[in-house]
Amino acid sequence: MRTVDLNPATSPTTSIEDTASVIGISVSSAYAAAANGEIPTIKVGRRYRVPTAALRRMLQLDPIEAA
Repeated sequence: MRTVDLNPATSPTTSIEDTASVIGISVSSAYAAAANGEIPTIKVGRRYRVPTAALRRMLQLDPIEAA
């Protein structure tokens, strides 16, 4: 099993495949969730990338900042 780096400072984006692994869903489900806007993505050329900072927020891995 491969380790996915979710540190935005060292890995600003990750692949849909790695995102699926982190979330624990199939790759096809991850692509469907990305298409529906459930997983945040950016398009780079023909590829979709998932910003790790947005993924961390989505998974609530970071403490909530006080307003």
